Amino acid sequence: MKKYSSIIHIFSLACTCLIFAGCETTQQSAATAPPPSNSARLLVYRVPNFGSDLSLLLSVDGRDVGSFTEGNNYNGYLSPGQHVIVARVDPNQGGTLPAKKTVNAKAGQTYSYTAGQSGGNMTLVKNQGQSVPLY
Repeated sequence: MKKYSSIIHIFSLACTCLIFAGCETTQQSAATAPPPSNSARLLVYRVPNFGSDLSLLLSVDGRDVGSFTEGNNYNGYLSPGQHVIVARVDPNQGGTLPAKKTVNAKAGQTYSYTAGQSGGNMTLVKNQGQSVPLY
């Protein structure tokens, strides 16, 4: 019985290591991958006073692209054309309304916003120096 328990323990440990190794590889390859050709860059920063117990939920064209906690920001790419960016707060216990921006992305350009909260609403404020070349 003790030998069987030992085998289960080793197998569980091996599975856990494989899971963590797979997650690590995925994150590194996404971070170091070159930008897609003919794309625009989208940066969304989370204001420092957003709330330490709140997450910024970001979606592009109705698809969630991430949940960002304190100190984390979004850095991604858009295909050329019109896109809808939505910022929400989680948990949304106060009924905070989401912020929505439409971006007409052009290849080689960078679009940068800062997400925050003001008066019970989420905000997406365009940062200065927009439409700077990506490459």
